[in-house]
Amino acid sequence: MERVVITGVGLVTALGPDQATTWRRLLAGETGIRPLSLFPTEGYRARTAAQVEDGSLKLPPVAPQTLRHASRASRFALAAASEALAQAGLNPTPSVPWAVVFGGGAAGLFEAEPFVARRLRLGPKVRGVAEFVEVPQDAPTDRVAAAWGLCGERITVTTACSSSTIAIGLGAELIRQGRAEVVLAGGTDALCQLTFAGFNSLRAVDPERARPFDRRRQGLSIGEGAAVVVLEQARGAARRGARPLAEVLGLGVTNDAYHMTQPEPSGASWARTVRAALEDARVDPQDVGYINAHGTATEQNDPAECAAYQQVFGQRLTHIPISSVKGAVGHCLCAAGGIEAAITVLALVHQILPPTVGLEELDEACPIDAIPGQPRSKAVEVALSSSFAFGGNSAVLVLGRAS
Repeated sequence: MERVVITGVGLVTALGPDQATTWRRLLAGETGIRPLSLFPTEGYRARTAAQVEDGSLKLPPVAPQTLRHASRASRFALAAASEALAQAGLNPTPSVPWAVVFGGGAAGLFEAEPFVARRLRLGPKVRGVAEFVEVPQDAPTDRVAAAWGLCGERITVTTACSSSTIAIGLGAELIRQGRAEVVLAGGTDALCQLTFAGFNSLRAVDPERARPFDRRRQGLSIGEGAAVVVLEQARGAARRGARPLAEVLGLGVTNDAYHMTQPEPSGASWARTVRAALEDARVDPQDVGYINAHGTATEQNDPAECAAYQQVFGQRLTHIPISSVKGAVGHCLCAAGGIEAAITVLALVHQILPPTVGLEELDEACPIDAIPGQPRSKAVEVALSSSFAFGGNSAVLVLGRAS
């Protein structure tokens, strides 16, 4: 099978509109979680979120019709894809058979919600369809494909918080099977009232900001953004002189069939996901040097995740640095796994591990090296990026340092 390398990374987060700004502010221990301004938040448990600054987006020079009626989620994806392609040194020509595989979530719901409110208030005389153009979850995938004329396979994965983790693994599989030479993979998601109200109704959000693995954590902070990575055949990248950033070694996907929102508390099902990923990658647990955790900062998730790692790595667990970036960029829902995988790639490139922003006092139920306070320089050859989603939809990527 073909080896798969990552040659470009694009990021849009509440910390910044590109990978450089996001990475710099993440290492500085900053957070993008702040009072939400997209819609009214009175009466909610939390009134904060990791909101992207729309005016900062670096959109590609595409045809005007490509941006017509484009949702915030699609604009995030276009900006991230543009950055990833530029770093990879690729400028696709129209009708090139490259694939696009994205994790999709709320898509254009933010744009559609005001129309629904007007219709409920004023009745059927309120008409219009423009607000609904991007409601389908595959709309951002289609926008990115259309912007660059990519006519290969086009796939949208929707498995809650693991969506874009699976999308990257699936994109790599397309290359391994010879079905694509280049794949744009990742995901995008945007804040909307539906998801914000839903997580508030579950009382799963922190009224202030998320503090992963902290003894006093009160829940997650909703976020938004996008991540796109350029996946290529290793030999194709070498042939054109491209510099690989990392290698996709394997993917594990499982479902625990336990509960719609709560994790299986023993961690056994998530341990199964980690083992599946390591087996697919043909990597020994002893070789893992860093884990980018799901780390939602909820009462149930953090201990279950730590228990899963304990079952896989045993006594060695305390020697594996583990951090969650959700205290900095929020929980970006269907884009979360892609953003965290992209940050894991940057950690492998720079050999610097990002801190767990917000962590002050480690929970005794999470006996891990959670990188509090400051980033850490460390030689790492193999890293995991974990996504343990609602509905038991779990995925773990194994990423290797580029050789």
